[in-house]
Amino acid sequence: MAGSLNKVMLIGNLGQDPEIRSFQNGGKVCNLRIATSEQWKDRNTGERQERTEWHTVAIFSEGLVNVCERFLKKGSKVFVEGQLQTRKWQDQSGNDRYSTEVVLRGFNGTLTMLDGPGGAGGGGGDGQRSGGQDGGWNQGGGS
Repeated sequence: MAGSLNKVMLIGNLGQDPEIRSFQNGGKVCNLRIATSEQWKDRNTGERQERTEWHTVAIFSEGLVNVCERFLKKGSKVFVEGQLQTRKWQDQSGNDRYSTEVVLRGFNGTLTMLDGPGGAGGGGGDGQRSGGQDGGWNQGGGS
């Protein structure tokens, strides 16, 4: 369909270490849980409010999976750009279930580390690297 767009951009922190899984064909996937937060002041009470949303990100680009494996950990601040996809799967009882996640695959995904290699509080150099055919990743400057 012409004139449509499926793009998701998130900036947030990892809620747990990346989960890397291998396939029988030698490929890998990296699953991330990213927290984003929204803050506002309640009009009636004047109290500060906060709401956190949790997002599941699935990375299929080999280069990006390697970056996740080597540099990301719980607490890492990242920017991800990918596509929203819903997949159908069956639970142990055979019931159909659906999961919606942000998917990074090939050139359709970007990962930027916002706090440098090593995650939360890690040192951060300036510079960018491209994952080439496997998708792009950037190393942002330290915060």
